[in-house]
Amino acid sequence: MTDDRLRVVLAEDSAVLRDGLAELLTVRGLEVAAAVGSGEELLAAVAEYRPRVAVVDVRMPPTHTDEGVRAALRIRRRWPEVGVLVFSQHLETGWVTRLLADGAAGIGYLLKERVARTSEFVDALHRVAAGGTALDPEVVTHLMRARRRSAVGELTAREREVLALVAEGRSNRAVAQQLSVSERAVEKHVASVFTKFDLHASPADNRRVLAVLAYLAETGA
Repeated sequence: MTDDRLRVVLAEDSAVLRDGLAELLTVRGLEVAAAVGSGEELLAAVAEYRPRVAVVDVRMPPTHTDEGVRAALRIRRRWPEVGVLVFSQHLETGWVTRLLADGAAGIGYLLKERVARTSEFVDALHRVAAGGTALDPEVVTHLMRARRRSAVGELTAREREVLALVAEGRSNRAVAQQLSVSERAVEKHVASVFTKFDLHASPADNRRVLAVLAYLAETGA
């Protein structure tokens, strides 16, 4: 019988947090193939187990600065089919930009202190594994505060709200429910964002993610 559980590799330098997260995800039906404490161990685990998602902290040994996110960038380049979910207490908007610029699909960035329920985290993992995005609203807010160029300035307040929710990985239906508007209205706002960012339909491109990338590129982060 085929095991179709979502396979995950965890990288967290705190043994207590690492073991606790591994246990929680296992209880939720995910397969935790490895739980490691450094960026180099993460790369080795991804090479060995080829998970669908790697969960990565930003700051890891030996310097506890950016080893984790640098490992995440290497995963994106070496194994583009592996989703990456950065799970950290540190908000590093520059790294978000670099991670997204390396490829549109399968990226998440969540802040530990803002994930209130395990179910939210598991949902984000599944979204990233499916090639979507999962960005914490605070991450999106910081990026939007940094806007500099005219295309972002041309967005209406409602279009900015819609784009922020899209950047979190929400579907049109979920955006509509959040904003208490019709799904058709959301579709019109999304289409307007595409137009203002000059994103044309293409069989190979996910314009929802490209809209986020276009926005991030304009922030200059």
